[in-house]
Formats: sequence, C-alpha cells, structure tokens
Amino acid sequence: MNRFIKILSAALLLGAAVSVYAQDQSAGSAADANAIMNSAKNRVSSDTVSSRSRMVITAKDGSSTERVIDQYSKDGPNGARTVIVFQRPANVAGSRFLTMDNDKGGTDQWIYLPSLGRVRRISTTESGGNFMGTDFSYDDISSMDRDISLDTHTVVKEERINGKNCYVIQSIPNDSAYQYTKTITWIDKDNYLIYKAEMYNRRNEVAKIMEMADFKDVQGRVTPMQTKISTVAAGTSTTIFMEIMKYDDPIPDGVFTVAYLETGRAR
Repeated sequence: MNRFIKILSAALLLGAAVSVYAQDQSAGSAADANAIMNSAKNRVSSDTVSSRSRMVITAKDGSSTERVIDQYSKDGPNGARTVIVFQRPANVAGSRFLTMDNDKGGTDQWIYLPSLGRVRRISTTESGGNFMGTDFSYDDISSMDRDISLDTHTVVKEERINGKNCYVIQSIPNDSAYQYTKTITWIDKDNYLIYKAEMYNRRNEVAKIMEMADFKDVQGRVTPMQTKISTVAAGTSTTIFMEIMKYDDPIPDGVFTVAYLETGRAR
C-alpha cells in the first residue's frame, strides 16, 4: 500500500508531492483550511522512510547533549507505523520505541529500555510526558501522523516568514482531552512547506514552538534537514539534524513488532 508517510524527525509533516489548492474558494473558509492542511501534510508519497539523525538537546543554561537515532516508517493495516532506535550515547543505546495507528483511530505505543530489560506499553496518562528526555512528548510523536479530521482548521491570516508568503492556520482539536488547545501553523502559499508551528496549552499560552529549516531535495522530495522544537516555559530545545534519509527502501514488517523492540532483530 502506497501511503503518505509522516515521521518524527527533520522530515516530519513534509515532502514533495504537492496537492492542488483550489484557488477559487473563499479565503478563510474551513474548506480552504482543510485543503491547505491536507496538501501540507500529504506531500511526500513514499512506501517507506528510513533515516539516521543527530539529536541535540539543549538545556536552559545552554549546555547540550547529543543522541544518534535511526528511524523506520512504513504503512500498516491500520495506518502509520514508526520505530525509533537509539544508537548513541551508551546510556541510551539499544532503547527502542514503536508507535502504531490502531483500528479504533487512536495510536498504540511501546518502549524498550535496556535498563529495564523489557517492553513497556505507554499509557494514555503518560502521553504528555517527555520522550527520552527530549522536548518531544509521546503525544507529539503520534501527532506527527494526526489526521486533519481530528481538528477544526481556519485560515486566520496570511504572513511572511523566512521571506515567504504563508497561510497561517489555526487548528483546534475536536477532542478536549488532547494535550494542546490549539496549534498555529505557517504554510508556504506556493509549495505547502511547513516552516513553523506553535502549540498552545490550556492557559492559552504558547507551550512549544516547532521550526523546520535547511530544505533539500532527497530523491525528488523536498525535505527539511533540520527540525527544532522548543519548550517555551522551560527554556529548553531539541534540534534534529538529518544525516541520512532514504525513501522507498525495503523494511521488513517484523521491524514493527514488540518482538523487534525486545531483540533488535526482525523475525
């Protein structure tokens, strides 16, 4: 099955196959906003995505730590499937994380930590917690594949960012239990690249800011090679630098299993 793959990394939410935006629709309508969001999220047409990236976690005092991760994404029977494998440094090496869409429209997540020696399922009460000490929460990871139908989208204005004319779209979740009360996204009017997103908490404050940069052509797909997410109140950030990106490389289905988390081997 050929599906539009969205992943956590410098390529998340983005790609190259741009859908056509209906210019004859009235600006600011829900139909416009849905069409724009759909075009932005569904630009990369790929059976699989494989990547290696360097993750730099920066503390409030400016000190930083680095991690190297591999990531594999492939469509499954119910939607997206992604595995993240930590390679370095030694204190996190061998940690593996699996997220999969389920048949109820939600997402199931599991993590394997070598220090525990077993796989643990991530509960819904943990969804807002930090993922492996980064500025990404578990919810942030699954929201990379968040269906646009789960939110109500509105074009609130047009604005220049990075020297580009952008649509600014507000997305309000239909489910009040979602960790963010709204998200504001800046999308290039010409090619639907996403440059920035602001996520708001229940006090209507900007909780996190995500920024994409260093766009390059990878196998005919325009891909951001750098993604930064900042936690505003904490003054911390996590920046992911893409070092290797491959589209359509074969990935065995056995990679997307709890057994793979336990052993690191696809059966």
